[in-house]
Parts: sequence; structure tokens; C-alpha cells
Amino acid sequence: MTTSTTPRSWRRRGAAIAAASLLTVTGVAMPAAAAAPRHPDVVQADSTWPYAGRGGDPYGRSYGGGWSVPGATTATTTAGLDVSTATAEQSAGLVLVTSTLGYDQGTAAGSGIVVDSDTIVTNHHVVEGATTVEVTVATTGETYDATVVGTDSARDIAVLRLDDASALTPVTTDTDVSVGDAVTAVGDAGGDGGDLTAAAGTVTALRTSIDVADEQTGESTELARLIEIDADIIGGDSGGALLDADGDVVGMNVAASSGTADITGYVIPIARVLRIADRILDGDEGGSIVIGQGGMLGITTADTTSGPTVAGVVTDSPAASLGLEAGDLVTAVDGTPVTTAEELGDLIGARDAGEKVTVTWTDSSGAQQSGTATLAQGVVQ
Repeated sequence: MTTSTTPRSWRRRGAAIAAASLLTVTGVAMPAAAAAPRHPDVVQADSTWPYAGRGGDPYGRSYGGGWSVPGATTATTTAGLDVSTATAEQSAGLVLVTSTLGYDQGTAAGSGIVVDSDTIVTNHHVVEGATTVEVTVATTGETYDATVVGTDSARDIAVLRLDDASALTPVTTDTDVSVGDAVTAVGDAGGDGGDLTAAAGTVTALRTSIDVADEQTGESTELARLIEIDADIIGGDSGGALLDADGDVVGMNVAASSGTADITGYVIPIARVLRIADRILDGDEGGSIVIGQGGMLGITTADTTSGPTVAGVVTDSPAASLGLEAGDLVTAVDGTPVTTAEELGDLIGARDAGEKVTVTWTDSSGAQQSGTATLAQGVVQ
């Protein structure tokens, strides 16, 4: 079954380059009827985002991302892999995604899929922690600034809207996938920003569940009902497309697990990607779905016995305009008392960029201060 992909129209607002690594797989579970073998635990790990974690986050709610395994190394090159340069037909409807991470201006690269004339879907972990996102159309080289419409962290899906784009051609999709089907994974393997690569393989299992570890907390998270493939996909392929033999998109690349001799890829079925994209485009926030980007005050904080204490202030940030300095103790936001860095981060992150907030704090001399500032755009949650 082949369909043209056209989600609903967008209705709400919204250094060196490192490849946005595929998620690290710490365990694989398949339905009892699946015959595909279990592969060795993983080697693909996400690079650590700077300034991550509640309390240390200068942007509001915690960010930072992806998944990792202690001691794991990230594959960053296609050398030795069974890949080729993607053809124009394979690259049609696909984009390269570059995310600027935090105020240190580091960047990460991934891939994305055109689903409407100005709308892209990619992985949440490709844009998580980003303050700005740029998208380049693979077949034309045209580059656009992108607004993050919303994300679903639990399902690892994000929706982007391109500024001033109106004539992109969406991909065609097919939801009919079977074990043994010939497929090709296409994306910006290695995150080098050049031609897309194509990795041929076959579908080895359906409805596969994998466990990935959060690199900040070590907590395990399950991604369920994925398509498993035996294709050589690596960091940078995240958010790219899995094509069937007819060239239709059947899924979005999300994770990889590799042993000594092979790489196993994991892909989100396209029907789920489009279903979540529609919810995001409708502004249906709730659960793991977040619409837009929260506001940024521009401080790093640390919990002390007295409460959330300023550890650093971002230059030219709203916090800097208020006169906040390292050592100051933040006591309230808009009159709501805060006693921990987490409470402070939640209050700021729940507000939109452009909103005014009144911050109350005690300075290093013990004097109480208060001021109102307009929040800057925060990072993608």
C-alpha cells in the first residue's frame, strides 16, 4: 500500500559538527515468533551534550541527550561499511539536519524526512538540546532555518517547520513491511554534510523492542515495536529514511546495535511517525509530547542547603540583564517560591520564549533583589 504523505498543516508555534549518533542499544527483545537472532550488545553511543541535567541547565527544563553505554565508542565513519552514495531517487524528499547545541555553539548532524511542503520529521535525539536548527535539502542544497514544532521524547520523534519553505516535495510512504523484504537505509552517515549514503539490507524482524540507556541518568528506556534490519547504519543516519524495494519510505532510522562483524539497525515504522507528527501539528501536548521550545533565563544553578544558587550566568542573557551573578540565591519566580534547582528549571521551562517573568533572589550581600525580564528561546526538550 503506497500513500502520499501529507500531514495536517502546522498550527502552532513553536565549533565542530558531530554526527547525532543512533541510540545505543543495551538490550533487544523480540516477539516469541520472531526468528531473527539476538545480536551482541552495543557499541553505538551518543556523544554527551554539554550542560545537561536538571539544576545545571541554563535554559529552563533539563535537556541533554541521547543515550549511551559507559566505555562505548561512537562509529563516525563509513569506512569498511557496506554503503554507497545515495542516488538522486533515494535522496528525494530527504534532508540534512544540523542542530546548534546550547550556548557553546557546538553542533550535531542528523537526517530528516519531508512530509509536507514545509514540514520535516526527524528523531527527537537529533534536535534535543538545540537552540537553533538548520535544514539542508539533500537534492538541491537549499538551506532553511527550522522551527521545532514539537517533540515526542518517548517515541524519539520530532517535527520541524522550515522558515520560508513552501514547495518541498513530500516522500511517498508504504506501511506494508514483512520479514525478508529488501530495504535500503538512507541518511547522512557520519554527519559529514555531504552526499547522503545508502545502506542496503533486509528486514530481519518486526515489532522488536530495544532497551537504551540515558547517558545522564543511566536509566533504561524501551523503544518498542520497531523494524529490525541488517543494514550498516551509523551516527548521522538518525532521522533518515528506510526505503522499500519500490523506493517508498517504510520507516525512520533510530538506533543501531553492532557486534564484531555486523551492525543491526532499528527503525520506527512510518505509520507511527506520521501519527505522532499529526498530534504534534495539532498542538496535542501531553505525556511525552512537548509543543514548541521553552523559555530560557540563562543561568546555571546548583542546589545548596539554602536553595538554588546561581553557578554561572550566560552572557547577554535575560539573567544577565537582571544583574544576577554567581553566588546569588534564587527564591521565587513570579511570586512562586522555589527551593530546588529542579523547581526553578521547571517554572522557567514551562514558559515560552518572549514571556516576561519576575525573578526574586538574594544577592551575595544578603540583600533581596527582584526584577522582570523577557525570556529568550530555550533549548529543545
